[in-house]
Amino acid sequence: MTITNIISAIGNNSSVYPLIVRDCGIEVPTKIILTYDQNKKESKGIAYLAARERFLDEYATSAVWLGGIPLVGWLVDKYIKTKGLNPKVNLKLFKEEAGIQGIDYNINKFKNSAPEAVKDLLKVKENKKLYEKLLAGKFIASTTIPILFMGFILPKLIFASSAKKIEKLRSKEAEKKNYVQQISFLQKDKFYKSKDINFTGSWITKAANFSAQDKMAVTDGGYAAGRIITARNKNERYDLTFKMAGMMFLNFVAPKWIEKGLNRITGVELDPLILADKEFAKQIKEGTLKLPANNSPVELLEFVDNIENKDTLFIKYAKKFGKIKMLDSGIRDPREYVDIKKLGKFRNDIENFASNALKNSDFSGFVKKARVAKSANIITNVALSSFLLAYILPKAQFAFRKLITGSDLEPGLAPAEKIVDNKE
Repeated sequence: MTITNIISAIGNNSSVYPLIVRDCGIEVPTKIILTYDQNKKESKGIAYLAARERFLDEYATSAVWLGGIPLVGWLVDKYIKTKGLNPKVNLKLFKEEAGIQGIDYNINKFKNSAPEAVKDLLKVKENKKLYEKLLAGKFIASTTIPILFMGFILPKLIFASSAKKIEKLRSKEAEKKNYVQQISFLQKDKFYKSKDINFTGSWITKAANFSAQDKMAVTDGGYAAGRIITARNKNERYDLTFKMAGMMFLNFVAPKWIEKGLNRITGVELDPLILADKEFAKQIKEGTLKLPANNSPVELLEFVDNIENKDTLFIKYAKKFGKIKMLDSGIRDPREYVDIKKLGKFRNDIENFASNALKNSDFSGFVKKARVAKSANIITNVALSSFLLAYILPKAQFAFRKLITGSDLEPGLAPAEKIVDNKE
């Protein structure tokens, strides 16, 4: 099951695992090699500096990107708890869904079965404005701090380090070629003022429910803006804009499109972790698999809230894949909001698979083929998106750079005579 667990983890395009695999394991090492090869065509010295910059930039960014956001969020959660409030309470519950869920509905429904969780709901209800401000602060802190470091502080540190080394390189080349002109690579810092942001309850609710990957996407956008603003010259700004736009698309949009396309081709939606569960196959074959009768909101939550169903495979995997959150007692956590649409789709996907499996004359073969197909889909998705990120995007960036600057060299490191003067 170890391999299946790994495949399942990297196949979840709503989590950070595919990003870790693509970013740290494939994309960054490949980009470092390609950067060196691209620049050495004209200068091995600049090629070394460009590869060094890419190494420091990419891995430092990855460390902040993957660790900084969760760390800041954890620290802010600690602070929120000191105010007597539990950050697990979902603000979406303040929008009551009659007969389904909502803060008042959940308080009344779970006051006897989950009294401690209900206390958290009551405290947040009594201090809604303060809680909204705290969650808004959490979102701002967990995105702004990484953005400032990755987008503004880190590039300046790398540029300053490179400036000293490039100066030495230029001096050696000047001696060889009798250069007299001294080249400066750093521009004056540019400052900008952002418009005041008006935080509304609706905005806070959406931001508070961002997944780790959503926050990474926001942080990536800010990081991209910072890199473009701190670019050392006009051509480097063009080069970075092309790179960052492509990176954002290939990291956060393309994998989900690829996943949908592959799922349609194979007709398999369920995770390989479920498909590898022998008990799951057994219950389908014996007709003992318990599911909500239909995907209506009332039916779904009645099934989940029935304590007799707490050990069913539906509850087990709905919890595993983040469709619902349960307390240790087996009661649904009343502080959490349930996305009925996602839970209903999950239920339908299981029912459709079970129905198709029972219709097939080779039941075991059908289940095995489905598991292999889904695993292949995930591996194909990771491989394809990694290839696009690690090879195609850099090659496209290099071609764009050559078109804009007339040189293969990194625009921020290239000597002035290598850069085409592009009028803005």
